[in-house]
Amino acid sequence: MRAMEHPFGIDFGGTGIKGAPVDLAVGDFAEERVRHPTPQPSTPEAVADVFVQLLASFPESYSPVGVTVPGVVRRGVVGSAANIDDAWIGTDADAMLSDRLRRSVHVVNDADAAGLAEAAYGAARGVTGLVIVTTLGTGIGSAMVHDGVLVPNAELGHLEIDGHDAESRAANSARKREELSWEEWGARLTRYYRTVEMLFSPEVFVIGGGVSKDAEHWLPHVHVRTPIVTATLLNRAGVVGAALLAAREQD
Repeated sequence: MRAMEHPFGIDFGGTGIKGAPVDLAVGDFAEERVRHPTPQPSTPEAVADVFVQLLASFPESYSPVGVTVPGVVRRGVVGSAANIDDAWIGTDADAMLSDRLRRSVHVVNDADAAGLAEAAYGAARGVTGLVIVTTLGTGIGSAMVHDGVLVPNAELGHLEIDGHDAESRAANSARKREELSWEEWGARLTRYYRTVEMLFSPEVFVIGGGVSKDAEHWLPHVHVRTPIVTATLLNRAGVVGAALLAAREQD
């Protein structure tokens, strides 16, 4: 299969926009990705212009395009905007971008795209039942995938636990802010993951985010019944997951 026939994934964030065609047979880039800075202000029109430039870096194609958005997405309509311009809220991004790019475009929450990629190609590949993917960073991003099917917009980082928004106490930013030891942070993560475990009974937790590379320091202090593994696709997950979703929606 030629690269131009592969679905295209775009990872749109507050500071950068990355994209590449994706070989779904292996779950990786079919060509080296291209990155552009996110325009400021990051209005839908300005960002769409960058998408056009990005796609022009590759051979002409009519394959579907998947786009991650740092916000809630319902049936292609953006419902919130984290670190991007508020003009995205209420925008039918599927329709707007499909018209602007002249290709079939499907948008998805960024954490959902990463979760889908990890379930299809990464740490949770081959796991049946419910997989919950979380990213530990400034906040706690989350995605739920059941038998390979995405359950979108799971904001599990905002569960109320012990009277607090969960990510305000258990995110990696809280560890840094409060100068917690790995053991102290592990105790908070235990409280968090036990709550999620009680509510959803997943088959496995997949944990990503930059701190996942330090898992040997904190993971031994997290005590839950559910198996926990660290994410493997890292910064490729958004692009790969977006392309996979676009291909599925096209079918």
